[in-house]
Formats: sequence, structure tokens, C-alpha cells
Amino acid sequence: MRQVLDRLSMSFAAGAFGGLLSSLAIWAAGVYDLTDRLAISYAPALTPTWLYPRIVWGGLWGFLFMLPLSGHWWLRGILLSLVPTAFQLLYVFPQETGDGFSGCAWGR
Repeated sequence: MRQVLDRLSMSFAAGAFGGLLSSLAIWAAGVYDLTDRLAISYAPALTPTWLYPRIVWGGLWGFLFMLPLSGHWWLRGILLSLVPTAFQLLYVFPQETGDGFSGCAWGR
């Protein structure tokens, strides 16, 4: 039982850390006008109300590490990162920006 709880907490912590890094990268892209150059109208403010849900959702996505996949940890990480990335590009960005695929104005 202890090993399961250790794996659960480590998976959540890894996902939350990934959510934090992803949020900071999105925020920095907005601050340095990278999103504007890519025709994505998304420049969030770095506030707790914007950051907190992304960290929690990152932690929840981290539970994907509990899936019984074999292989190297870094390969599993790359493969499992494709699921939340696809969700972000295909659902979250279009919903938050009101634009088409991946939130790009040219994807309408």
C-alpha cells in the first residue's frame, strides 16, 4: 500500500511541476509576443486564478504515469505527454481563444 501511495504522490507532483513549467512557458510566450507572431491571440496574465487550475490539472494528468507501461522512464514521459498536449491544442486553446485548431486565427 505504501508503494502505491508513493507512486500516486510522485505522479501528481511530477504532473503539477509539469503544469507549472507549461504555464510559465505559455505566459512567457505571451509576454514576449511569441503568440502574436504565431497568430495565436493568447497572452494570459500570471495570476493565481490563472495559474492554480493549470497546476492542479497538470497533477491530475500526472496520474497517467500510473499506467503500467514498460520501457525507459523518459520514453514513457514523452509518449504520455502527447495526451495532455493534444487536449491542450485541440480543446483548451480553441475554447479559450475562440479561434480554430490550436487557437490559431488561421485555423478557423
